[in-house]
Amino acid sequence: MIYSRVLLLLISAVVYSSCEEYIDIDEYVYDKTTIDSIFVSKTRTFEYIIGTSALLKNESNFVGDWDYRADFPSGMGTDEAIQPWVNWDHAGSCLVVDQVTPRDTKNVNPWPDYYKGIRKANIILARIDGNPELTDAELRDYKGLAHFLRAYFYYSLVRLYGPVPILPDEPFDTDTPAEEASYERSSFDECVEYICANLEKAAEMLPYDRAIAYQYLPTKGAAMALIARIRLYSASPLYNGNTLYADWKRSDGTPFISQEVDPTRWGKAAAAFKRVIDLDKYQLNTIPKIINSRGTGTLELPETSDPNLKTNNFPNGAADIDPYRSYKSIFDGSITPESNPELIYFCNEVNINNRFAFPSKQGGNSTLSVPKDVVDQFRMADGRLFSEATDEEKSWQAVGSGLTFSENYVLTPERAKMDDNREPRYYACIGFNHCLWPGTAYTGSGTDVTDMNVTYYKDGNARGSDMNYNRTGYTIRKWANQEDNLDYWGKVKQKTYPIIRYAEVLLGYVEAMNEMEDSYTDEVTGITVTKNIPEMVRYFNQIRYRSGLPGITEAQASNYDEMKELIKHERQIEFFFEDHRYYDLRRWMDAPKVMGTPVTGLDVNARSSERESFYTTKIWNTETAMKRVWNNKMYFFPISQSVLDRNGKLVQNPGWH
Repeated sequence: MIYSRVLLLLISAVVYSSCEEYIDIDEYVYDKTTIDSIFVSKTRTFEYIIGTSALLKNESNFVGDWDYRADFPSGMGTDEAIQPWVNWDHAGSCLVVDQVTPRDTKNVNPWPDYYKGIRKANIILARIDGNPELTDAELRDYKGLAHFLRAYFYYSLVRLYGPVPILPDEPFDTDTPAEEASYERSSFDECVEYICANLEKAAEMLPYDRAIAYQYLPTKGAAMALIARIRLYSASPLYNGNTLYADWKRSDGTPFISQEVDPTRWGKAAAAFKRVIDLDKYQLNTIPKIINSRGTGTLELPETSDPNLKTNNFPNGAADIDPYRSYKSIFDGSITPESNPELIYFCNEVNINNRFAFPSKQGGNSTLSVPKDVVDQFRMADGRLFSEATDEEKSWQAVGSGLTFSENYVLTPERAKMDDNREPRYYACIGFNHCLWPGTAYTGSGTDVTDMNVTYYKDGNARGSDMNYNRTGYTIRKWANQEDNLDYWGKVKQKTYPIIRYAEVLLGYVEAMNEMEDSYTDEVTGITVTKNIPEMVRYFNQIRYRSGLPGITEAQASNYDEMKELIKHERQIEFFFEDHRYYDLRRWMDAPKVMGTPVTGLDVNARSSERESFYTTKIWNTETAMKRVWNNKMYFFPISQSVLDRNGKLVQNPGWH
């Protein structure tokens, strides 16, 4: 996944799991006959590292279908979207309606592959020093990659399952008794410290930059940023003094989750984020404002109470940038990864996700449906919440005039007033009724596939057959390019999926500072951080200004509760459908409230002649996928029973028995 651009021919000798649960004996014995030949060759060693990385799942595959099953529940396992299918290849849909069980995890079971990867990383670190073909620089880099991989496998396990077993760094021998090779789960805090220790070693060894051919390989900044993310998780309520798990303990009586709140964890997280900022390497992606934009008009920055928005250049305002393109180009393939200074760690995005968003006549099926309560979280252009808009602004009536902005994004005259005058990220992310889908890459002989004024009425042009229609009147355009067309004769631009981007660093730093009580000096880096209101405003407003929205004030940032809600709201919009929401709702322990609310949408059973009725908000629970529930067991995903059966020392996550 993470090294897709440099994936070489995988070697036939692949080291898999260890004894009992962790070793496949036949494959391991086969490896023993070839392992020596691998670590005397530079090429084969690199191939082995790439082969290890291939055991990671593709994090951009957040939907899933029978061809490309989603490897995690997180894409569809939140309030961000629904689909009609609740089955074995749509794990997120199954989870939110409580149809996942330890004996049927709906194909989500990365545990075996990730421990195979951990073992392979251990073998790399145990054998690589004897490679005569590696220069000192190459040796450091390859060892850094192995430390990063080992940490990333554990991190991926921990964020899905909670605490997991930490194995010895020395790989098991084939004759190790099963009892000795079976390990109990470590505490969450032990897992965090082990992961961060490996990432610190990776940060010491990995380079600051990569050549374009190897840009998907992790760098020093990627290791540092991942440390910061993990520290933020560790400081959050789910893991920091959560008495919900008071009775969940290891065999020695140690709680799996810390039962005492440690406020210094927020300082540790803030220091980790500041270290990435202090690299002075990354910045938010921005596109210069186009002068004399073509079309019927431009989307002007609104009049607000923030004078900086229209008068100052970025990062102190948005006078010189195009907010729509600055945000949209991160995801739609219109710029290359090497041209995007915001990307810290990334991979190629799988095109399967757009199949479910595009209208049927452009090769999709429109089933990826965004609930209206989520859509309503996108602000008005002047920064007001949608709930603060006037009745006229929320109207179903057509605007009546078209508008072209950001050079090529067209708003049709038929769009409803409720879809007008919204923040640029709304247009970058959301496909709505009477939204124009250009599809200009179409080269076939069909009709009505380009410049589609897409409609989701019962008799609308987005509908396919049977179940292939949108349930809420909204879908996701974030990964779509103006030139994309999924039809058989069309072309689709390759997209980049940001696993970690600089916006996360800025918002993480602000969140950690908002929670801090005292100054903190990090023992590892020596960085000292103090809750700094002007700095919080500065970094938070960079996100706001890039989005074309007014910034916040120091008075707002000084109000802990208000700032906390602003941060949560900003993360929801800025990272919409980027695999953050699932984990954010859990670490904040907001999931019970959010996931317990009904699914809302427009009345997609209304016909085009019933426009006013169509724009009526409905609570939808007519299909299984809409009947989402919350149970506290869902804070962690269940360990597959097949894994538990192979290690008698493992215990299942709470509530899944």
